[in-house]
Amino acid sequence: MKIPRSTLEQWQVLQAIVECGGYAQAAEALHRSQSSVSYMVAKLQEQLGVELLEIDGRRARLTKNGEALLSKARELLGDAFQLEQLASSLVEGWEPQVSIAVDSLFPVELLVQVLRDFEPWAKHTRVNLEETVLSGAEDALLEKRVDIGIVSRIPSGFLGDALMDIEFVAVAHPCHPLHALGRELEMDDLSRNLHIVVRDSGTLNPRDHGWLNSNQRWSVTSPHTRLEMICNGIGFGWLAEHKIQKQLEQGLLKPLPLRVGQRRKLSLSLVVANPELAGPATCRLANLIRNVVQEGIQLRPLCE
Repeated sequence: MKIPRSTLEQWQVLQAIVECGGYAQAAEALHRSQSSVSYMVAKLQEQLGVELLEIDGRRARLTKNGEALLSKARELLGDAFQLEQLASSLVEGWEPQVSIAVDSLFPVELLVQVLRDFEPWAKHTRVNLEETVLSGAEDALLEKRVDIGIVSRIPSGFLGDALMDIEFVAVAHPCHPLHALGRELEMDDLSRNLHIVVRDSGTLNPRDHGWLNSNQRWSVTSPHTRLEMICNGIGFGWLAEHKIQKQLEQGLLKPLPLRVGQRRKLSLSLVVANPELAGPATCRLANLIRNVVQEGIQLRPLCE
């Protein structure tokens, strides 16, 4: 005998009865009549040929068969709910994907906070994050690979909002020969020592910002690798101060006593690739970046 197909609505009613504890409570929660709720569950049991509920005092409880079947049905109900959310998001114009290029100088704790705040809004939006160095984020905008860029220089043809200034300080390990000189340092002193820099990840208009005109220069692709090298006594460099607070406190790094040029500053800006055409997801993510930076918050705990 062919068993008639049950509907998701019937399983939704059954789940409500179990969660609410009874037919009357489920009817109230679902804004239905109690007779409608009773009929739908009775019809579901008839279609399946098994008892799903039993009455225990004043509460309706699942039978063992009911527990097994509703467990599977909950997965279907969850998928159906996500499908409805996706359809609703598409109707509102919510993009299926948002791409963002972020300069490696942007504080990681702020980036994590932005993404954590964005996640509840973007259940059906994929986030493609590209971490860049120097002109890399500019390339991503110019090549139309991203919707948002956090850049150290706004490329021609785009408008941006100033986000924050990044302070750099010239540092080396305390045992580095430059510190052993025991005096103020001149540019000639630096040119005779190994300078560690990070290579530009961009290719359209690569820059050598902050590099000295010296043959004693090693370049790496990872800011983290450069930090580890300098902390271990290999060369010196200008590093973002907010990235090296722990190393300074632990004595792994020490500011170089330069007579001039010990500190440098670079500004980061937020660029939305197409402000007039930006969808809800892009706009919300851009606003979150502005708000998080403006508040200057650190990473908030998951449990508050």
